[in-house]
Amino acid sequence: MFIFFNYFLKKILRLGIILYGFRITFQQIIQVGFDGFFIDIIMLTTTYFIGYYLGTRLFKLDKDLCMLTSIGSSICGAAAILGTDSMLKTKSHKVSLAVSTVVLFGTIAMFLYPVLYNIGILPSNVFGIYIGATVHEVAQVVAAGSAISSNITDTAVIVKLTRVMMLVPYLFFLGLYLKKKSKTQTAKIPIPWFAVLFVIMCIVNSTNLIPRYITDRIIELDIILLTMAMFALGIETNFEKIKGLGIKPILVSLIMFIWLVIGGFLTINIITKL
Repeated sequence: MFIFFNYFLKKILRLGIILYGFRITFQQIIQVGFDGFFIDIIMLTTTYFIGYYLGTRLFKLDKDLCMLTSIGSSICGAAAILGTDSMLKTKSHKVSLAVSTVVLFGTIAMFLYPVLYNIGILPSNVFGIYIGATVHEVAQVVAAGSAISSNITDTAVIVKLTRVMMLVPYLFFLGLYLKKKSKTQTAKIPIPWFAVLFVIMCIVNSTNLIPRYITDRIIELDIILLTMAMFALGIETNFEKIKGLGIKPILVSLIMFIWLVIGGFLTINIITKL
């Protein structure tokens, strides 16, 4: 019974990621402009490779764990971690640890960024980009932006959702990597169809053919589905194995968090002044 329940909820996870597309429109992405998109690309790729390189080379951590923690920090938190795990099919305690790092440092960011805004490290017109390009989860982006202003929140969410879109090409390249890693020469590339459907949902949402009150209900359903998937992850997690991994994964995630804060600040200063 438990195996069937867990299998069912993992299928629910993929549906949750597909419905995530109803949070994004291509009009929003265009509205942010080239600067926001380019900053997203820079922060995503640098954060991922910093986390993966330091995790595997310096801290000698498991590659799958490094992939999960790096993608969680660089793209969209728990949704990216769970989407990646649906292809890697790694141990549940590694996924739980990766999600925990997103919760920890994303929560810190929610309180840190309003303080940084009040200090005046960046002007108002780019601070929304800063939040959206560097904070882990969509909900954390909303919380950090809402503590400042509605205009900054709107920009931050659009930039963040553009970042979420990057999950699709990432999963495609992950599929190529898994094919290369496979010992079977004739192995097929595991195409993440749920990610393709996610893009299709973004396109549908961009047409405005579906009334807003319906998309709002779909988003509410999506929150429930992703919460159910997180619950399924929790009940199969072995916390003794998490403790056995030690503090190293937390240190890697801390380094990525510091880079997101400082590197994001430097990147925005450089890009916006070009």
